[in-house]
Amino acid sequence: MMPMKLLEENLNKKISLLLKDNRTMEGLLTGYDEYMNMVMDDVEEIGNETTRKLGSVIIRGSNIVRIVPL
Repeated sequence: MMPMKLLEENLNKKISLLLKDNRTMEGLLTGYDEYMNMVMDDVEEIGNETTRKLGSVIIRGSNIVRIVPL
């Protein structure tokens, strides 16, 4: 599936992102642009043994490796 179509179908739904630095972010996708920059709410950063609540974040599209709908 094409990434922009995936984002369109999952707007206002929970997604998981794998970032280039191997961090995983899970939260509600509330917006995105043509560069795949994303705005997410209720975000949790999931590490090896820790989970951290971040709230609202903006993630640069060039840092995203994988997008998974939850």
